[in-house]
Amino acid sequence: MRIYRPKLLIFILGFIIITSLGYGGYRYALTVKELKTTKNNLASTTAEFENKVKQLEIDLSRAQNENTNLTNSLVAEQNKNNFFEGQINVIQGAVSTLEKLRKTDEELLQKYSKVYFLNENYIPSNLAEIDSKYLYNKNQPSQIHANVQPYLYNLFENASLSGASMEIISAYRSFGAQTSLKLNYKMTYGSGANKFSADQGYSEHQLGTTIDITTPDLGASFTKFETTTAFKWLTENAYKYGFILSYPKQNTYYRFEPWHWRFVGVALATKLHDGNKYFYDLSQREIDQYLVSIFD
Repeated sequence: MRIYRPKLLIFILGFIIITSLGYGGYRYALTVKELKTTKNNLASTTAEFENKVKQLEIDLSRAQNENTNLTNSLVAEQNKNNFFEGQINVIQGAVSTLEKLRKTDEELLQKYSKVYFLNENYIPSNLAEIDSKYLYNKNQPSQIHANVQPYLYNLFENASLSGASMEIISAYRSFGAQTSLKLNYKMTYGSGANKFSADQGYSEHQLGTTIDITTPDLGASFTKFETTTAFKWLTENAYKYGFILSYPKQNTYYRFEPWHWRFVGVALATKLHDGNKYFYDLSQREIDQYLVSIFD
């Protein structure tokens, strides 16, 4: 029996080897097939992924185009809105200007003094009493246009702080008051009164925006006002408060009146000061442009 044992072992070993080879071949074939399947699946998945990526790129491009279009549309609408808003502001500004002009007495910047005429019925729309501390005659009430009053007080207060003491000797005068004044002057000076006194209806005092100024030292004898510190201060500063000298030297209306100051608004007074001109140098059309801002 020992004779056949090696053969049996060889047989068994061979069987195992053949079986292993067969199984290995089977597993190899199976692995190759699985690899092919996996490769095919991967290729399919990759293609599908690439298609999805391309679609996403297309969708993204479309979304970007739509976003650009929406942005352009939004900008266009904003431009339209800005344009319309600008137009509305212009219209509102024009309406506001017209409303201001409607409420502002156009007579306030007219050139009187032998040019335009104020009839006997004209009275400023809003007169206010001047504080007596600014008056030469404390017992004789005087009036000024109410909108001019704060400018007038500022002028006097700042002049006083600068050492230029002043007092008002005359302010608003009605048509009737001017008539009486002119008659008295004519009785005293004859036709010579026309050189320094306006006829009724031509006086700037009737507007309620004009004052005659003196100093405590001069009092009623204010014809020497030109020599005072007050006149020098007014010449240099009155325009800042909207006042101008109506009748400077060499004017063609009346003799030089250093005491006679008229309110025309800060804008116009500044223009006249900076341009070294006086009120009656300008045309009425130029002057009228400042009516809307006379009390600004």
